Amino acid sequence: MSRSPSPDDDELVRRLERDLLDNLDEELEMEIEDRDPEVAGAARERADLERRIYFRELFRLQSELIKLQDWVVATGHKVVILFEGRDAAGKGGVIKRITQRLNPRVCRVAALPAPTERERSQWYFQRYVAHLPAAGEIVLFDRSWYNRAGVERVMGFCSDEQYEEFFRTVPEFEKMLVRSGIQLIKYWFSITDEEQHLRFLARIHDPLKQWKLSPMDLESRRRWEDYTKAKEIMLERTHIPESRWWVVQAVDKKKARLNCMHHLLNQMPYREIAHEPVVLPEREHHEDYHRQPVPPSLFVPEIY
Repeated sequence: MSRSPSPDDDELVRRLERDLLDNLDEELEMEIEDRDPEVAGAARERADLERRIYFRELFRLQSELIKLQDWVVATGHKVVILFEGRDAAGKGGVIKRITQRLNPRVCRVAALPAPTERERSQWYFQRYVAHLPAAGEIVLFDRSWYNRAGVERVMGFCSDEQYEEFFRTVPEFEKMLVRSGIQLIKYWFSITDEEQHLRFLARIHDPLKQWKLSPMDLESRRRWEDYTKAKEIMLERTHIPESRWWVVQAVDKKKARLNCMHHLLNQMPYREIAHEPVVLPEREHHEDYHRQPVPPSLFVPEIY
């Protein structure tokens, strides 16, 4: 028996429509290269004041991140940034905006898959150590060794003994990283039960994002309370002076990105590094050089 639409249904539809607009904005911001979105025709026509402020701040913070990158290279600084949070909390979105305009040889992302049979027999932290930075590098972990305190605990992928050993080891492991000269920054992205529900619905109904939903994600939705308990224990037992946690309020995705980027910039005493002026050299011309014609069969058909 069907029921009549309720005001709650109307609000859900409106929120899903707003989420779709946010997704369109995400695609737009990945394409806009101009520093001022007001001069980009398509953006000017559809952006309201809040969006213009967002884009302006996004580009400003990304410019500062380039200065930070140059400082990291010049000083040989080593940085590890962990991004943790529930499924659909927005970790990937902020990582994308942080790295969008940086040099991938300096700033790289480590998003490790499930461990292999061989890796499961190794020291738990071993596969993460291989991704730690050298001098002048920044590594962003899209999920990290804290998988053991979260998904592995909730889903029963580790024993009670392994779980307790993790908590005994991780403070010493992180202190060792810090003593070795690595700056370690840990972010937890926090969203509400309602917001995760909405984002999962948006993924279900968006063909371009359905790939983001795995059986594990759906099971995590059912076990919301178990994940909450695991998160609370994790924060309590691993929040240490050498590597404290920072919680990012992430219900509003755009604000979360800007707040996280702003906070990250304030964690290092970076300064602008002077560069020699770039001079484009004249192209050499040689009389004996003749460009060979390219066979038409090699060209991609120009459908558009």
